[in-house]
Amino acid sequence: MNIEGLFSLKGKTIIITGAAGLLGRSYALALSAAGANLVLVDIDETGLKSLSKSLHGKGKLMNITCDISLEKNIIEAKNKIISEFQGPFVLINNAAVDSKVSSIKKEGKLNRLENFPLDNWKNEMNIGLTAAMLFCKHIGPVMAEEGRGLILNVSSDLGVISPDQRLYYSEKIEETEQNVKPVSYSVIKHALIGLTKYVATYWAKDGVRCNAIAPGGVFNNQPEEFVTRVEKLIPLGRMAGIDEYSGLIVFLCSDASSYINGETIVIDGGRSIW
Repeated sequence: MNIEGLFSLKGKTIIITGAAGLLGRSYALALSAAGANLVLVDIDETGLKSLSKSLHGKGKLMNITCDISLEKNIIEAKNKIISEFQGPFVLINNAAVDSKVSSIKKEGKLNRLENFPLDNWKNEMNIGLTAAMLFCKHIGPVMAEEGRGLILNVSSDLGVISPDQRLYYSEKIEETEQNVKPVSYSVIKHALIGLTKYVATYWAKDGVRCNAIAPGGVFNNQPEEFVTRVEKLIPLGRMAGIDEYSGLIVFLCSDASSYINGETIVIDGGRSIW
């Protein structure tokens, strides 16, 4: 058995949505180092250019700057990809609206369910969930026609557990104005797991697999009080480092994971088992 070959991504074309974001960037660096061809998709053109300059892999590279909330843009992206690359294809649905809990009182109040703006809900759904479905809709048939492929949806530990709103509590703020993790984030991340199970059976006979990962929080210079609270919920006693999900991503995109289908792999330091 060629163990090294099992984990190699040479010749594979991997599409990453939300590639210019914090984790998207980390995934791209790891996948490039493993030899993959990369298609980086994001609305942030400057971020994509910066990421491209950081990649040192030998695979081909394509940047696609577009708003993935519009289906026509996803169709155009698909056409660009298949005109330039051959399979096997891997699709990583990573794009999401950043739902950080704001320290600004007004924004925090708007995050509360009773005040949550419908426009925010629609926008976050469009980017985090509808776009993932649309990429499956348009890229999945390309994979199925070729008889091989993988779709990987990026969920969250908050896709398998509920947000613990106590993490954001402040004694200085009235109860009706306490900040919370928005309802949209949790619902989207749960729904991505449902999408994963659906797609995992839909094209299975055509050699297309679908899995999800559910990562926990990444340390990114959050307020000390918040970090301390989170770490008490995690058996390992710390948040993840920015690169600690990259190994799992490479594994799942490689032939080493060829019999994993329809699964959600939780990688949260053990938080969700307590």
